[in-house]
Order: sequence, then structure tokens, then C-alpha cells
Amino acid sequence: MKFRTLGSKGPKVSALGLGCMGMSEFYGTRDDAQSIATIRHALDAGLNFLDTSDVYGPHTNEQLIGKAIAGRRDQVFLATKFGIVRDPNDPTRRGVDGRPEYVRASCDASLKRLGVETIDLYYQHRIDKSVPIEETVGAMGELVRAGKVRWLGLSEASVATIERAHRTHPIAALQSEYSLWTRDPEQQGTLAACARLDIGFVPYSPLGRGFLTGAFKSPADFAEDDYRRNNPRFQGENFAKNLQLVEKLKEMALLKSAAIDGRSLTPATGDGRKSTVTPAQLALAWVLARGAHIVPIPGTKRIATLDENIGALDVVLSAAEIAEIDAIFPADAATGERYQPAMMQLLNA
Repeated sequence: MKFRTLGSKGPKVSALGLGCMGMSEFYGTRDDAQSIATIRHALDAGLNFLDTSDVYGPHTNEQLIGKAIAGRRDQVFLATKFGIVRDPNDPTRRGVDGRPEYVRASCDASLKRLGVETIDLYYQHRIDKSVPIEETVGAMGELVRAGKVRWLGLSEASVATIERAHRTHPIAALQSEYSLWTRDPEQQGTLAACARLDIGFVPYSPLGRGFLTGAFKSPADFAEDDYRRNNPRFQGENFAKNLQLVEKLKEMALLKSAAIDGRSLTPATGDGRKSTVTPAQLALAWVLARGAHIVPIPGTKRIATLDENIGALDVVLSAAEIAEIDAIFPADAATGERYQPAMMQLLNA
């Protein structure tokens, strides 16, 4: 397994993490036995960076991870989050709470569900615009001094918020959506700010919620309870336009495979053999190539997909190949917002 650090003085983690959200909800039927097997397979492979949140389930994802890592705590770098609040009477509604008392209560609850004494990386999941960031991060810093948390992180925070938080207590990582079809961290300056401030950057949904794998041909491919059916990028004309971009990525993956295998072929005249490099691996390799401080956390509940994602660590892209990917998949190429309006309002742009 290859490793990277979240900032030059931050924690050392596997160069690829495992996002565990979809194991409990949002992406179709849950299968706890399968998910636990996948988490343990990840640990066996040396992938130690697991990502969860108290809002996933809610709460059940942390409980799942607690079961999966029981007896193996020393092999895990464990990240969880607080801050998004779900309405028990309407699970689709979201709020944000960054009050110090909420921070402390959330941490204690997460520790109990996870069955651990210390959380390695504790994120504020969304920024509470009604509470000064200094107050929230100040309370998070108290958790570090109490030994309940080792490192602090933010999620979907603006440059100004990151800078203010970092002055209050060192921030080890920023987690934000980043992939070929979500380039906001480049455009909003947060990716550059992390490099400047020596903060690790952790992209979630680096495969565009699975879209960049090339596995989906129609919105009908998703289960009835899969939240992507209601995501703007996965609907109607948006889906069709975004699919055209993925087809170009699939063509390039085939050509990259041919180059590795020493074959001479074009996408139109391929010999039918399985690609050595998959579209998912190409997309992950592109993210990994954006900076040594970047550690993506693609999610999956399947061992085969996990192994495919880990394989991306061995895909080396030349400067010419990166330029070609940028040309076929430029910033703002994706059609549709990345969330529905209510969730977009929670972002700290």
C-alpha cells in the first residue's frame, strides 16, 4: 500500500481511503455482512483510512464500522464528522449545528457508537453560518486536549473559513467533493489554499457518485431508493450529456490499457479484451495526480470494486495524458448542480 500525509506535519494515511456512507444508505439496499467483509478486506490490503459520519444512517454507519474494526483498532485511521442534523420527522430535511455544546455531545456519542476511545480525524461536516467558526473549532480543539480526538478537519469550507479555523487550531484536512466533474475546489481556491496552509485535501465522491465508472447507462439503472435518482446530474437531459463525457473517458481508458499491454488498437477497433485500466482507475489517477497532499476516499460496499479502486494507485499518468483528460473533461463540463437546492444552501462557498 502507498501512503501520503495530510499536510507535511499531519497524519500518515493510505494514499486511498474508503468512504463508508453508501454501506448504510443512499445507494440502494444495505448489506451489513458484505460491508463488514469489505472493510476488513481493505484493512488486510493495507488501506487504513476509513471515513464515516454521525449523519449516515443516521448513526448506523458508525455502528457498522465499530463492528468491522473491533479487535483491529491499531490498523485503522478513523475519520468521522458532526454538524449535519436530520429532522426525525422528515429524514430528507437537513440542518447544521456548530454550537460548542453540540460539538462535545456529538463527539461523545460517536465514540460510543464506534467503540473507540479516540477519533483520529474529526470533521465539522458543514459550516454553521450562525456560529463563528472560532467557537466551533475552539470546542473541537478542547476535544484534542482531552484526548478524545487527534486531528481536526473541515468539510466544504470556503478559503476564508479555512484560514480563520486554522488560526484557531491547526486543521489537518479539508474534505470536499472533487472529481473530474466537480472542480469547485480549483475554481473557489480551496485546493490551492490547502497546499499553501499545509493542509491535507480529502476528495469525497472522486468518481462522481459512481457515474465516472461508466457502469451506468440510464437513471433506471439505480434502485428505487437510490438517492441519485433525485440528483440533478442524474436526471433527464443532464444524464445524457454527462454520459457523453464518460464515454470519452472510457475511450481513453481503453487506449491507456493498450499502451500498457503493448497493443495497437483504437477504441473503434478494440480486440474485446478487458481493459487493463478502467475508467474508474483513470478518474482516480487524475485526482491523485493533482497534488501529493490529496487523498481521495471513493466509497463502495463491494470487495471487487475496492480492489479496482486500489489498483488506481499503480496507474501513472504522463503530463500529456493529464492534459488530454483535461481537454475531454474540462472544468464545468458536467451538466446540472451537484446537489438539490436545499443541500446546495448548506455549502460554505
